Amino acid sequence: MSWLLEPFSYGFMQRGFAAAVIVGVLCAVIGVYIVLRGMAFMGDAMAHAILPGVAIAYLLKGSLLIGALIASLVVAGGITLFSRKGSIKEDTAIGIFFAAALSLGIAIISGVRSYAVDLSHILFGNVLSVSSMDLVVTTILAVSVVTVILVLYKPFLVVSFDPVLAATLRMPAESLRGILLVLIALTVVISMQTVGVGLVAAMLVTPAAAAYLLARRLPVMFLISAAIGAFSGAGGLLASYYLNIASGSAIVLFATFIFLLAYLFAPQKGVLTRLRGRSV
Repeated sequence: MSWLLEPFSYGFMQRGFAAAVIVGVLCAVIGVYIVLRGMAFMGDAMAHAILPGVAIAYLLKGSLLIGALIASLVVAGGITLFSRKGSIKEDTAIGIFFAAALSLGIAIISGVRSYAVDLSHILFGNVLSVSSMDLVVTTILAVSVVTVILVLYKPFLVVSFDPVLAATLRMPAESLRGILLVLIALTVVISMQTVGVGLVAAMLVTPAAAAYLLARRLPVMFLISAAIGAFSGAGGLLASYYLNIASGSAIVLFATFIFLLAYLFAPQKGVLTRLRGRSV
């Protein structure tokens, strides 16, 4: 067991482990709604949409986290505003704001050569550089997001699975959709340092997709997805330590491996499981 405990003799590994697990659970939980509502593109778009906020904050020597947060909230609000009441389809609004924000970010970054080096950890993640203050902020934001999800569990459930019933009950579907976009935006910002904007979309989708194959009930799907996210964060961090590879990519690859196992061997939906059932 010494190989398992050795990395945690270092303070940066302890903080990195905590951050990886927190981000893994948070992405996995919000990812359940992303998978069920077919919003995978939203996660990817929101991840890249924070680039201009990060670049501007860097230029002004301000907080990259605050810059990313402001940019993500602006994009989430813009998508909600332009797609509300069917003015244009949501995926169209996402495509417009995704392309615009990404282009603005690239334009700013390309103007200063040092950006490429200084902001590389934003693109690819560096969980081992998490400071004590970073961990505190991550924890507070993550608890806030999960709390909102728990409080609005039933309204989100109705809007996601039965829009007709939601309309009958006069539930504020547009407002709930806007809140969900804001939660996704916050999750992306929280995950920025751990897995990077280039990989956060994978952590939003992969654990939840694996849980979808393994669970039949939504509460169970949430629990399984959170467990996969936490396990991926911890396992990926250890793999990155011993293999000397980027932590963000290791975490995502770990989650992908679990998804492939679920895809093949899930009790009812697994490909090999169904083939075995037909041959019996």
